[in-house]
Amino acid sequence: MDEHKENIHTKDVNVKMSNTKEDEEAKPCSRICPEGESAPQVSPSQSISDFSHPVYKEISLANGHINRMSKDELRIKLADLQLDTRGVKDVMKKRLKSHYKKQKLMQSATEGGPTDTYYDYICVVDFEATCEEDNPADFHHEIIEFPMVLINTHTLEIVDSFQEYVKPELNPQLSDFCVKLTGITQKMVDEADLFPAVLQRVVDWLQERELGTKYKYAILTDGAWDMSKFLNIQCRLSRIRYPQFAKKWINIRKSYGNFYKVPRTQTKLSTMLEKLGLKYEGRPHSGLDDSRNIARIALRMLQDGCQLRVNERIHAGQLLSVPSSAPVEGAPAPHSPRSRD
Repeated sequence: MDEHKENIHTKDVNVKMSNTKEDEEAKPCSRICPEGESAPQVSPSQSISDFSHPVYKEISLANGHINRMSKDELRIKLADLQLDTRGVKDVMKKRLKSHYKKQKLMQSATEGGPTDTYYDYICVVDFEATCEEDNPADFHHEIIEFPMVLINTHTLEIVDSFQEYVKPELNPQLSDFCVKLTGITQKMVDEADLFPAVLQRVVDWLQERELGTKYKYAILTDGAWDMSKFLNIQCRLSRIRYPQFAKKWINIRKSYGNFYKVPRTQTKLSTMLEKLGLKYEGRPHSGLDDSRNIARIALRMLQDGCQLRVNERIHAGQLLSVPSSAPVEGAPAPHSPRSRD
């Protein structure tokens, strides 16, 4: 899946990067992967003093025991607890630690101790965009597929999805390379609506599910560039304002690297699936299929005890990190696209 990755040029594009070092590695029709963060994830309900609570000493002792277990011992223990036994040793170790941590925190919560919190829903987005085999420096990528996959964090299930193709304006003729890579044909985009109309239906879809009003939700992407580059550029090309609900998101590559303690070289979609003992389902570079597989990774991480939370945002065209100490806030209620004019 990632073997077609190449740099996407940022020349003449109003997308500024923060001063943190980031790799600009990307799929031609997808994204560029930024460098992961190393900061630990802390629940907003926890202050530093919370870690003096006796429950954390119990968790620490359990972690020490788990660290000394062999791969076979880990698999046997996970099976005894009726937990998933798939994945490499580090993944199984993290799964078992998270299970005990969750048990201890749930017990502590009944006694008035610290707890973990989650969003009600996580909305996975993975755009496909126009591309050339050797993208020239002045090539503007236009979104041609807008998919969304909705995860219920309480039931740990994929509960809904959205998909529409988009008609490109600047380069309406798809390259042969783009058609072969994405499976999106010229007929599909010719019969599609322009981006503002599709974005309006995305807003309607989110509003119908009461996201941002009744339910707390967050956007999740595989890397930083779906939002900070592709959506940002597309909104400029379509002469509409960048949607408020997409200004902050969960970069699952950062979350995965931090949670399982692996380097960013092991956070490609195909590698994450493999390390979790999962196989890609569907057609690679289909936006909807990619989104579903990203959602499967997110679900496994939630099952393993990861508290997925917003870790990136865009401000004035600049990609910024959201520190783990920041309050956990859901995305705002979506509103209809507004013109830049």
